[in-house]
Amino acid sequence: MSTSQAPKLVQDTASERDPTSRPNALSARTPTLTPAQLDERQIVHFSVNSRPIVDAFREIRTRLLAASNDNFVTLVAPVSRGCGGSFVARNLAVSVTFDNSKSALLVDCNLHNPSQHALMRIAPSNGGLVNYLENHREDIGSVLYDTGIPGLQLIPAGTSRHGDNEAEYFSSARMRLLIDSLRNHDLARYLFLDSPPVLGAPDARILADLADVVVLVAGYGHDTPEAIASAASHFDQRKFAGVVFNEGV
Repeated sequence: MSTSQAPKLVQDTASERDPTSRPNALSARTPTLTPAQLDERQIVHFSVNSRPIVDAFREIRTRLLAASNDNFVTLVAPVSRGCGGSFVARNLAVSVTFDNSKSALLVDCNLHNPSQHALMRIAPSNGGLVNYLENHREDIGSVLYDTGIPGLQLIPAGTSRHGDNEAEYFSSARMRLLIDSLRNHDLARYLFLDSPPVLGAPDARILADLADVVVLVAGYGHDTPEAIASAASHFDQRKFAGVVFNEGV
């Protein structure tokens, strides 16, 4: 996945209030990762070459923040596999941390093809989301991992012991309680759910019930207009923020 191309949000239905009415300060937090390590993890950061893509994610973040007075849960759902949904989810979460007053939690919900822990060089020694949902004695703190980016934590997907019926976890009462608890515990924390592709499985549609906002990711030149329209039709239009065309596929 190249980070050289700036994603664009189109078909935006969020409020167009003046973005200057929201905090937009650059973070004074000190990253523990070097620029080279951030590049390896495909994380946007401030440099001469990457400034356009950083600004693109900041613009998308600002539009999302302008639509709500509360911290919210965002589902980032790719139209199809390979269009860069995980890249967009990861960097939207990072863009929130540019504001010192906010933090972000990225939850890898792509149980069949998890990638966030590997890309971010995290060894999930205590498992992840699935392990927490399966083990009712598990403490959520045990599957929250620091990423090396101040203000950003990750819950990796984890590994199921019960075969291929993993999508049913998303409709469980324990999953809903988890999302509510994570959001309400810290009112300055924004949750981003990295979803499996919309087309071909029900996972994204189930996850949308847990989210306040849905962002659809389409690969520029990768997904057809018909596929994008089909994927968008699966979501409640009141939650639908728009389509991010990711040009770095």
